[in-house]
Amino acid sequence: MSPEAGSTTVLLVGALLIRLVLTGDYLRYVRGGMGPWLVAAGALLVVLGVTGLVAAVRRRADVPVAVAGAGPGDPDGHDGDGDGDGDGHGHGSQWVGWLLLAPVLALLLVTPPALGSFGVDRTAPGVRISSGGALFRPLAAGAEPVPLTLLEFGERAGDRSGASFGPARVRLTGFVAVPADGEGVRLARYQIACCAADAVATVVRVVGLPGATPARDTWLTVVGTYRGTGPDGVPELTVVDAERIPPPVDPYET
Repeated sequence: MSPEAGSTTVLLVGALLIRLVLTGDYLRYVRGGMGPWLVAAGALLVVLGVTGLVAAVRRRADVPVAVAGAGPGDPDGHDGDGDGDGDGHGHGSQWVGWLLLAPVLALLLVTPPALGSFGVDRTAPGVRISSGGALFRPLAAGAEPVPLTLLEFGERAGDRSGASFGPARVRLTGFVAVPADGEGVRLARYQIACCAADAVATVVRVVGLPGATPARDTWLTVVGTYRGTGPDGVPELTVVDAERIPPPVDPYET
């Protein structure tokens, strides 16, 4: 790879990191707290890329033009590879390095979506709780539903067979993983510890959705009461209200 291609690649990778943070798209891949570190890393890469690119251009400008007859390739001044640089290598090998810019440019122009329904059944099983004592306090039953993550809903469902729910209504938000799943629809959301590479999905079956069955990856906010756990081990919610929403800025539960 030529020095110009290498420095340009570093520069564009830095610009990509900064763009992902400025647009908020970085939340599709890592936790929100990593934003400042990505900006710092991106700025450093931009500086390194610009510095290397300037140095490479200056070095190329300082190289003297080859004099006819001085090349080692033949007595006529050719170096044997047809590029006149006397190094025995053609320009083809230098241009190959520029191909590395293609994926970086693609990411600058098109941002891949966050993890969705395709990977839900390919992640490790979600919540498993085994304890003789109470892990959660009972939810307060009131007029307003209690907002819960899908992870906490699954944990409460596994704690003494969901005894902590009582009659309280809860509010959950997730995307449709399986549109038609027996009596209901499977709602899912990923949890990440660091980045999307370690994402694990928690799944809840919602029963009684009004209207037409939503398509895969449709985001919903549902309100309902705990119904129990299905024969497949998936906790269930009886829906009393549901709303379709746009995908949230941060699609993961952390």
